[in-house]
Amino acid sequence: MRIPCPICGARDRREFYYQGAAVALARPAPDAGEAAWDDYLHLRENSAGDLDELWSHDAGCGAWLRVTRNVSSHEVKAAVLARDAS
Repeated sequence: MRIPCPICGARDRREFYYQGAAVALARPAPDAGEAAWDDYLHLRENSAGDLDELWSHDAGCGAWLRVTRNVSSHEVKAAVLARDAS
């Protein structure tokens, strides 16, 4: 898989480090209970299709990117600097 870094150009994904989904999860209150924390830590939606992810270009320019990727085919649809993402 190649990721198009807006600064360096298209690079192999081994230059990048996956940081997780770009959409933050709602964190439970500290006293929410064991079930709420278990859900927060272990249960995720895992739907097929496009997903916005955060990647850091660790072996390159060091930029943080917001990458739109199809999780079924691994096709990268877009990559922008995270600071420029809306």
